[in-house]
Amino acid sequence: MAAKEEILRALRESGGFVSGEELSARLHVSRTAVWKDVNSLREEGYGIDSATNRGYRLVSCPDRLSPEEIGAGLGTEFLGRKAFCYASIDSTNEEAKRRALAGAPNGSLFVAERQTGGRGRLGRTWDSPAGTGLWFTVLLRAGSLPLRPTATTLLAGLAVCGAVRSVSGCDAAIKWPNDIVAGTRKVCGILAEMSAEIDRVEFMVVGIGINVNTASFPEGLREKATSLLLASGKPVRRVALLQEILRRFEALLKANAAALTPEFLKEYTRRCVTLGRRVGFRRGGRKLSGTAEKITPRGELVVRLPDGRRETVFSGEVSVQGIYGE
Repeated sequence: MAAKEEILRALRESGGFVSGEELSARLHVSRTAVWKDVNSLREEGYGIDSATNRGYRLVSCPDRLSPEEIGAGLGTEFLGRKAFCYASIDSTNEEAKRRALAGAPNGSLFVAERQTGGRGRLGRTWDSPAGTGLWFTVLLRAGSLPLRPTATTLLAGLAVCGAVRSVSGCDAAIKWPNDIVAGTRKVCGILAEMSAEIDRVEFMVVGIGINVNTASFPEGLREKATSLLLASGKPVRRVALLQEILRRFEALLKANAAALTPEFLKEYTRRCVTLGRRVGFRRGGRKLSGTAEKITPRGELVVRLPDGRRETVFSGEVSVQGIYGE
C-alpha cells in the first residue's frame, strides 16, 4: 500500500488526531515525508487539519470516485469489493463485459467519471458528462443471480430508489420496470445485459446511470430529465450514494435469490409510480393502452384494458401518462 493510502487509512481509523511521529513509525519514513504526503492529499481535495503536538486529523474527503474512497466503509460482502475506476471510458457496461471474459471476479464494480459511448435501453444514447453523475456497472456471475435472472433489474431499481431517497432526501419513485423518476422526470436509467449459453447464464452486467449533480440539461431533455441536485435543491455526495446502492442491491439479491419475496413486492409496489396510471404498450404490432393495476410475483405488469380484459406485460417500452411529458 502506498504511503498516502496508509496515511488516509490511519486517519480514518483514528477519527481524531494522529501524530506525525506515529505515522512516521508506521510507514518507516521520515516526518518530512509524512508532511509531504499530507500536503499531497490536501492538493487532491482531502481536508486535513494539523495542530502542534497533536498531529493530523481528517475532516473531509473529496467526492472522488476512486477504489480507496469507494472501499472506505463500503459495508458489502462482494459488491464493489473489486473496483475499477476510470476518468473516461466508452461504456462501463462494455468494460464490464470485457473484464468478465478476462476473469474479473463476481461483484466487480466499474465506474467512470465520463462515458463517451454510454447507452440506454433500445440502443439510445445516454449522456454521461464528467464530474456530475454516477455512471457505473456491476458484474454478477451465475451464483449471485436470482433464479429468474430477469428479476435482477427490478431489484436494482428498488435498490437505487431506496438509496436515492435515503442519501438525497429526494422523493424518488420507480417507473416500471426500473427507471427512477423524481416528480415526472427521469433521474436514473438501468441497463442489464446477459451473457448466456443454452442451458445456463454465464454472467450479467447491470449498468446504472444517475444524474446526480447536473445543474442544467439541453433544451430537448429538460421536460424529461432531472438530477438529484435539481430535485432536492442540494448537492449529493456521489461516493455515499454509490455505497448505499451497492449495500441495498446486495441485500436484495440475497433475500430474493429463489423468488421475489412478498416483502419485496410490497415495497416495490409502494414505490412504483406506474400503478394506477394510464399506460401504453405494444402487443403483436398493435399499440394498446389501459390502466396499470399490479405487479405479479414474477415482476410483470398487469394492465386492465378499456374492455375489461387484462394483459400481462413482460418487458418492453411502456409509456406512462404524466411521466416524461407523455
